[in-house]
Amino acid sequence: MDLKNYKHLYGLIGIYLSYSFSKKFFGEKFAKEKRTDSFYELFPIPEIAEIEQLISHYPNLKGLNVTIPYKEQVFDFLDEINQDAAEIGAVNTIRFVDGKRIGYNTDHYGFRKSLLEMVPAGEKLPPRALVLGTGGASKAISYVLKKEEIEFLKVSRTAGVDRITYQDLTKKTIKDHLLIINTTPLGTFPEVATLPDLPYEGLTEKHYLYDLVYNPTETAFLAQGNRIGAKTNNGLKMLSLQAEKAWEIWNATK
Repeated sequence: MDLKNYKHLYGLIGIYLSYSFSKKFFGEKFAKEKRTDSFYELFPIPEIAEIEQLISHYPNLKGLNVTIPYKEQVFDFLDEINQDAAEIGAVNTIRFVDGKRIGYNTDHYGFRKSLLEMVPAGEKLPPRALVLGTGGASKAISYVLKKEEIEFLKVSRTAGVDRITYQDLTKKTIKDHLLIINTTPLGTFPEVATLPDLPYEGLTEKHYLYDLVYNPTETAFLAQGNRIGAKTNNGLKMLSLQAEKAWEIWNATK
């Protein structure tokens, strides 16, 4: 199959892509909508500089998604950065238009919308949150929390000026932060028994647990919340929403 034969080519760049949600999502979308002129492919590249060769090789590229570990590194290879992506400090979507490469971030859109959908009618999100992990994925989450005026603490394995460590967490810390978001890969298949090192005895039915991991659908982290009746959500809805937003960006008239 020659990918150059498609009028509209899209894809995902990263290193380990065998788990990709995007290829299945867009493959099913194109089939359902009978878009026979469009195709979505995985493009594993060992270093970000190879994006240049990829773009040159496929002049029919209309859009790319970007995943670990290139959401920050890709900045140097773009002509323009959307304001949200610039503020977040991470790009997960690239649009090719008029000879330019424009970077966007749709993770924040997917996270915000799916987070708000967790809240029962008439209730509000908790005022304080814990963000587990300080990698690229946590940047979009932090951006949304700031916009929603939710105070948050970042939790990392190593100490820093803007974070605490897992060793610093106490039962009281957990009770005081009713929204806990896991942005680490802990619990992802096949390492399904792993989970963030928290004092889970501090969890209550009033907690919201959000895990960006979606495979398995119930991670060991979410199971801790489900056990005591907390509200829980995995990353699948966020992925679907951010993918639809990327599609909207790629097909914008301007």
